[in-house]
Amino acid sequence: MAEAALPAVRVWRCAAHADGVFLERSQLGALIEAELDWHTAAVHHTTPMPRITTEMTTPPAPPPRARAWVETLF
Repeated sequence: MAEAALPAVRVWRCAAHADGVFLERSQLGALIEAELDWHTAAVHHTTPMPRITTEMTTPPAPPPRARAWVETLF
């Protein structure tokens, strides 16, 4: 098991199983709070609409957004 210090919690990852993550019960509450904070901050990301002109091109596609804060950790 390898310890990983993440921004909000400390977890242990199993070297034999890539998806194996273990954490203390007290760390679960911190993980849930961090997840809720992430969703609160990610709700409204808007930018002003640009003025449309003839020389404009199609903008690039935005990067895929993580479904949850936890997904950004691994």
